Amino acid sequence: MAKEARYPIMPESDIMASLADWGIAVSEQQLSRPTQDFVEGIFCACLRQVSELDHEALREPLQEVLDMSQVDDKELYATAFATNIVHHHLARFARAARIKRFSSKDAFNPERERTLYLLSGFINFVQFTEQYCNPFVNELREQSDGILVEREQVLAQLAEAQQRLDAMKAKIAEDEPVCEQLRNENNTLRAKMFATKEFQTAAVQEVEKLKTQKNALIKHREALKMELSNISDAISSKRPRLVQSPDRIKGIISTMKANVVEEKRTVAIHEAKARDLQVKLNALSSIEKNILGSIEQLQSIEKEAHQLDMLQKALAEMRDQLDNKKIEKSELGIKQERAKTQLENASEKLKRAQTHAERKKQDNQRTLDRLQRQYDKMDIERKDNDKHLDELRREAENIESQMKEHLRSNETELNELLAEYGKLRHETGQDIIQFY
Repeated sequence: MAKEARYPIMPESDIMASLADWGIAVSEQQLSRPTQDFVEGIFCACLRQVSELDHEALREPLQEVLDMSQVDDKELYATAFATNIVHHHLARFARAARIKRFSSKDAFNPERERTLYLLSGFINFVQFTEQYCNPFVNELREQSDGILVEREQVLAQLAEAQQRLDAMKAKIAEDEPVCEQLRNENNTLRAKMFATKEFQTAAVQEVEKLKTQKNALIKHREALKMELSNISDAISSKRPRLVQSPDRIKGIISTMKANVVEEKRTVAIHEAKARDLQVKLNALSSIEKNILGSIEQLQSIEKEAHQLDMLQKALAEMRDQLDNKKIEKSELGIKQERAKTQLENASEKLKRAQTHAERKKQDNQRTLDRLQRQYDKMDIERKDNDKHLDELRREAENIESQMKEHLRSNETELNELLAEYGKLRHETGQDIIQFY
């Protein structure tokens, strides 16, 4: 749990100067005897410096909430609702500034010491955010500019996608009659194909049946030929033993001729049936070719229908993308409005900062002029001091030369005294030696 910050109570002059930097003029009388309206206005001004929230910013959203509510007398609750919302944000602001025990009493029934303490905490927190949060704010502005650029790109992509979608819709609308005609032809060909397939099945069954009959007839003919051959052989073998009876032979020959004629007629009938079957087989071959062509056309139609389904799916996806782009557009519009509001607030802060900088510049210019005057005065005094210093330097040089001269004379005199002392000591030593 965050501890409560203990802010030192700022002097009233510092509080007034800080509020003046934000374009808020207050007097010592207002700070000494704070009122409800004054304290609430100052607190909201501090809140606006960090969150861009005040009564004006909250008026429209609160009105929208009241319009959406089921309350009958909305005007009766509007003021109380707005006050509660503002005090809720002030409490959040106080918690962010590490000020505990903030309540509505601090605004409704303000006290001088408590008000100065709260203003000190709020001003310190606002100055802290202005000092350390500007890089983050600049980064947000750059991100906002990037979002605006991205929004323009998305709008361009959306316009391009809309153009492609319109072109696809126009193409689909243009191809719709052809597709309808192809669908009708497809249904007709499918019905014909099914009918032809049924006819082909029946024809194939009939051909198989005729082939079976043909094979049976061929076998019967071969059997008859074998039987005729056997009869001929039997006749040939029995003819020598038989009595030649012309009438009987003629009867047999006529009977055999009748049988041969009957067999030839039967063979001719079967050959005619075979020719008919061959014609039917040729017709079935042509029908089969037509059916194969119809199947190929159906396959091509199915491919086109598949492509049409793919185009419809692509159209549905494009519609979904268009809806998503519309949602993104609305979100970007909201972000743009928010960024615009932040830009306006930043511009207002910039104007206040420029005004404050201009005021500081004027103060600095006055200070610079005062320092220039002091410097000119000090320059004149320095010149006088330089002159006096030159005089003192000359006096010091004279004194130094006198000291050197005095030292030389004293040194000469001291050398003479030492020589005299040595001479006297030598003479005294000789006298002592002679005495002993």
